[in-house]
Amino acid sequence: MRTLRDLFAVRTRELPSPVAPGSPAVEAAGLSVRLGQRQVLDSVDLTAHTGEVVALVGPNGAGKSTLLAALAADLAPGSGEVRIDGRPATAWSAPELALRRSVLPQAAVLSFPFPVEDVVRMGRAPWAGTEREGEDDEAVAAAMAATEVTRFAGRPFSALSGGEKARVALARVLAQRAPLMLLDEPTAALDLRHQELVLRICRERAAAGDAVVVVLHDLGLAAAYADRAAVLHDGRIAELGPPEAVFSGELLGEVYRQPVEVFPHPRTGTPLIVPVRQN
Repeated sequence: MRTLRDLFAVRTRELPSPVAPGSPAVEAAGLSVRLGQRQVLDSVDLTAHTGEVVALVGPNGAGKSTLLAALAADLAPGSGEVRIDGRPATAWSAPELALRRSVLPQAAVLSFPFPVEDVVRMGRAPWAGTEREGEDDEAVAAAMAATEVTRFAGRPFSALSGGEKARVALARVLAQRAPLMLLDEPTAALDLRHQELVLRICRERAAAGDAVVVVLHDLGLAAAYADRAAVLHDGRIAELGPPEAVFSGELLGEVYRQPVEVFPHPRTGTPLIVPVRQN
């Protein structure tokens, strides 16, 4: 019976080459997606560069997860194109694509009670049979340490809490060591400490030269950690730019249909977003 590693090792793959800082890692041009009768994305243009964190924010149903899936080439657009590492995403084989982008879905589901360390090691499958296969043990250990899951390495994944599963899933993505990370709501199940931990990891990966695209509901986290934020509204990007430039009370109030106040943090200047509440 062939294993996951065997499937990735069956053919020669073109390994990723080093790229200059600021180079496009993933590009979407004129991206439109219709699901059933609903136009979920409508002519979206977005580029994420190496060395930056791009946050996708917006209300429920705005198209954030759909855009992330399209950027990952997991969802074929009705029109438009996605380019990864300079080529159309469709030009890469599945194993070559897995060397270039890693994906963290919203929910981490496994049908079998694999030990945590084995789940993290699954992230190394794309490198099987390549010159970098020897990095497996170090990559797995480093990813588990970064996400603080080393102490339950031998526990069944199914026995973990929701937050612990989320961190293990992120460790798998980190162990993959793809230069483009696509994360869908990685902080949703996490406590305050681990929300901050995840976004610090995103910043560290960007500082090391990776590109990170992350879907976030917490506008404070996006403001504090993202280089640029794309505010999605009704399947389009309403604004794109540094959080301090695009997070205005007027825009966010319109997009979220909730009045908000935006003011700078007294120490860092980072935008703070607070809903307007009745006394």
